[in-house]
Amino acid sequence: MTHVPIDFTIVHGIPEAMRLPAAALYEDAFGPKFAVAIPCAEHRHALLSESLNLDYAFAAIKDDGLIGLAGYKTHEGSLTDGMTYSSLIKHAGVIRGNWAALVFSLYERSLTNGQLLMDGIVVDPSMRGQGVGTQLLHELMQFAGISGFESVRLDVVETNPNARRMYERNGFAVTRIERFGYLRWLLGFGASATLERATAVKVS
Repeated sequence: MTHVPIDFTIVHGIPEAMRLPAAALYEDAFGPKFAVAIPCAEHRHALLSESLNLDYAFAAIKDDGLIGLAGYKTHEGSLTDGMTYSSLIKHAGVIRGNWAALVFSLYERSLTNGQLLMDGIVVDPSMRGQGVGTQLLHELMQFAGISGFESVRLDVVETNPNARRMYERNGFAVTRIERFGYLRWLLGFGASATLERATAVKVS
């Protein structure tokens, strides 16, 4: 299948006017993972719409519409740092909110000095295969280097081999495999790979 090149712009920081589309994109990509904590899609979307910290992301924009985003985490903040205990209780209730807090704690990743942590690349399904994800990755890597980070780190679950291959094609290398088969019944996957890349490596 041949894809016709498209024109789009990458900006640092998702415009506030695109908060709802950003939440919808994030829900589309990560909703199944979040559903373990919050089964109701409406509650998840409301939580994301309110909680996303739009400053910690790059946005791909075409014709005034959001077609992709790449979130990240530093010691100062992250795309999802607004997803607090109080917000979980607000949108999911006391019992489900406490359950969600427990589940989300399993996804929590610590930061290492000199390292930027990626929080996922999401591309609108109708725009995939057009280089949007690669360009978002390029901009994020460039930002990391300019900002003084020595490397970028991310995690990919075993059920997403395509994402892992994409990152490996672009200079990322696996540094760790974590296995937790005892949680497969809960999370839907039993292992994840940690990949890292020095900021000096060029995106292709």
